[in-house]
Amino acid sequence: MKISILRYLLALVCAVIVVVPSYALDNDKRPKKRRQHKEYTSPEEIEAKEDSLRMIRGEEVVEITELATEPSAEPRQNTPQQIDSLLAMWRTTTTKASYERYFDEFVNVTEPIDPKADSADSLYIARLNALMSPVPMHYNHEVRAAIERFSSAGYAEKMSYAYHYFPMIEEELINAGLPVELRAMVIIESGLNPLATSRAGAKGLWQFMPRTGKEYGLEINSMVDERCNPLLATRAACKYLKNMYDMYGDWTLAIASYNCGPGNVNKAITRSGGNRESYKGDFWDIYYNLPRETRSYVPLFMGATYAFAYHEAHGIRYDTPPVPLAVDTVMINRPLHLEQVSSTIDVDLELLKMLNPQYTLQIIPATTKSYALTLPTERLTDFIANEDAIHAKDSLYLKEYLVPENIEKKKSTPPPAKYHTVKKGETLGAIARRYGKTVKQLMNWNGIRNANTLRIGQRIRVSAN
Repeated sequence: MKISILRYLLALVCAVIVVVPSYALDNDKRPKKRRQHKEYTSPEEIEAKEDSLRMIRGEEVVEITELATEPSAEPRQNTPQQIDSLLAMWRTTTTKASYERYFDEFVNVTEPIDPKADSADSLYIARLNALMSPVPMHYNHEVRAAIERFSSAGYAEKMSYAYHYFPMIEEELINAGLPVELRAMVIIESGLNPLATSRAGAKGLWQFMPRTGKEYGLEINSMVDERCNPLLATRAACKYLKNMYDMYGDWTLAIASYNCGPGNVNKAITRSGGNRESYKGDFWDIYYNLPRETRSYVPLFMGATYAFAYHEAHGIRYDTPPVPLAVDTVMINRPLHLEQVSSTIDVDLELLKMLNPQYTLQIIPATTKSYALTLPTERLTDFIANEDAIHAKDSLYLKEYLVPENIEKKKSTPPPAKYHTVKKGETLGAIARRYGKTVKQLMNWNGIRNANTLRIGQRIRVSAN
């Protein structure tokens, strides 16, 4: 089980907070004050004395006369649950404050901008340049369109999830030695939704295809899909981006390769007259030889980067998302259904599913290895205190999975095959492109000898399994 060091630090701070006042009220330890010779005998003087023992907060007056005369109390001991709650409040407050400080002190631009004004382009350029990123921020009509897209009110709700995911993503990028600005890629990839799934089968915050996800160490089976695990998928994305930068030495090309793969980037370099081994250009030098979607991808990245930094200048505010900003994890070493947790301690099942999107059947299949369960920080101690009661519900929620071998068998069972029903005007090539496959793959999976003999209503298998 991972227990944050911050919890111990906060406990220590709380202890100091509650102990110091008790010493202040202890007559034996309180600094001796020189007795005043003047005696307060008149009613007016007595009232003035009492007034000096009041705390004034706006219109509210709080009497503290009784506090001054109470005997010294024993230091109050915070329970583990109270410490967790305080820690959650502290993390939530500091997370929001850190970004507000970034917007106010480092970006420091709130002056409204009129996109229709003649000066708009020069303002966009100046603001992009002011970000000083290792990823060079280009500006053209495509970047401008992306800026206005992500700076719209329609994206404010999606962008608010940055408060939840960006601290973790930034930490992983920094640990990997990568520019923190790469965080904006998840805005384009998934709209900050860890369950986002593309038509082609890419999934998660970083939209990994199954094969690529497995290549970068993500577990993908019928019960667990770590492409949907925000932390593990981010670590995999960091490895991929680092490999691409090592290959090209340019961040715009590394970002482009994330969208279309290094093979397509290499083809574009060759078609542009370059040599992949010694190429020193960037994305814009091979722009017209890249796939159409990739031509838009890097401008979208730049637009999303701008929008996150300067949203207030466009009249946009990011509210706190409907997901805790303070979370922690416990390691689970035996099978567990998420509903066992939600039915025992005060945490909603939908919230648990949102915090643990990698468990496709809401079951943590911890038979041969441990898995992480993410919880709101204020519920961590509740889980630990009620762990026996939670696991006592195994027979109610796990049933067919009580035998570990059944879980292993379920994990090894490939997901069901996907099918597409042919509609009027569709071709095998169009269907293949839609699902990220090749025509040859579809022909092999469906026993098709002639790609031009599709029938309306025909079911076409579009996945290997």
